[in-house]
Formats: sequence, structure tokens, C-alpha cells
Amino acid sequence: MGVPAVTVAALYVDPAGVYSGLPGVEVWDEARDARLYAGPYPVVAHPPCQRWCRFAKGVEKQWGYYVGDDNGSFEAALNAVRRFGGVLEHPADSLAWSWFHLPKPRSTGGWTVSMLDGGASCYVEQGRYGLPMRKATWLYAYGVDLPALRWGRQIDSEGGEFKWGSYLYKGAPNRHRPRLSASILAATPPEFRDALLAIARTARAVAA
Repeated sequence: MGVPAVTVAALYVDPAGVYSGLPGVEVWDEARDARLYAGPYPVVAHPPCQRWCRFAKGVEKQWGYYVGDDNGSFEAALNAVRRFGGVLEHPADSLAWSWFHLPKPRSTGGWTVSMLDGGASCYVEQGRYGLPMRKATWLYAYGVDLPALRWGRQIDSEGGEFKWGSYLYKGAPNRHRPRLSASILAATPPEFRDALLAIARTARAVAA
């Protein structure tokens, strides 16, 4: 396989994960400090989500880890997407969306375009791309083509398509399912990775 015509920077990713060793992908992991990325390539960004997820307010109340206290990682990722073009991925219902005034996606599918900055958000489930659970996800894209993805919510019940439960959710219908580990839950399915890279490679302009 040849090197793709457009190189993409993968920000906040595991150096031994699904982006590692791919032609045309420059990996920025924790050690390299993705907050320092200054171009010139379009980006796929996976900034840390622990301080922004739907449980962040409860964690703040119980443990004192403040909502949004991620050392500027999300803001840096957002700035990189807006400067160089690309796409940012976070869990659905991320509190960062309201904090940074990003357009809220519709769970039924399609892109929601911001009237403020021209960026767009969407809801997609990584279970449609090979993960053995739904893993509802929000994307924010800027300066790229907005493709049709595999839209909509999937059935997630005891007899349904998914046989695995998140280690985070212990209530029905997850109670009797085997648990996905935190590492599997955090991983990006290769098919979803490829969809994100394809979006980033349509970036129309690269900042000087």
C-alpha cells in the first residue's frame, strides 16, 4: 500500500494503537504532547475525555477533579482542527460541547452545522464500525467535506446485537453481560479510524 497523498496528524493517540505504523499518519502521543502540534497537516484528534464526560460532574463532587481540568488538551485539539482542518472525537454528551459552544448533534443522524464558525457536529456509534458495544460518539469537523456516516442509534438489549456491556454500566440490560475492559472501550476500531482519516484528508486548506 502506497503513502496517501495527504498526511494526517493523529493527536492524543496511543503510540502502539491503531494509528501506529500507518503510512501517511503522523502520531502525536502523550509523550510528544499533542497540545504542541503546530501543523502543517490536517488532524484527527482524540483529546482526553475524563474531565468532560457525562460523569465528570459527579466525579468533581465526589473526588474534586474539576470539570474541564484537562490541562488545555481539548481546547488545543479544537484549535488544531479549526486551524488545519480535520475532525475531533469525544464521547456523546461531552460537556466540552456546551463549554466551547459547539453545535449539538442529533442522535438520529446527519451533520449539525454551526452558524458561528462553520464547523459541524454529528452523532455516530462506534458499534457500527466493529466495536462490540454502541460507544456513542460525537464528532466535530471543520474545513473538510462532511460525508454520510452510519447514522442512528442501534438496538442494545439482552437479546440484541450487542453481547458485551461496558464496565462503566452495571444496571440492566448490562447486568449479565461480560464486561469490556477499559482498554478495549477506549480503543478506536480500525474501520472507524479509517473513516476519520478519510474525513481529515479532504481538508481544503492548510494554514501557513
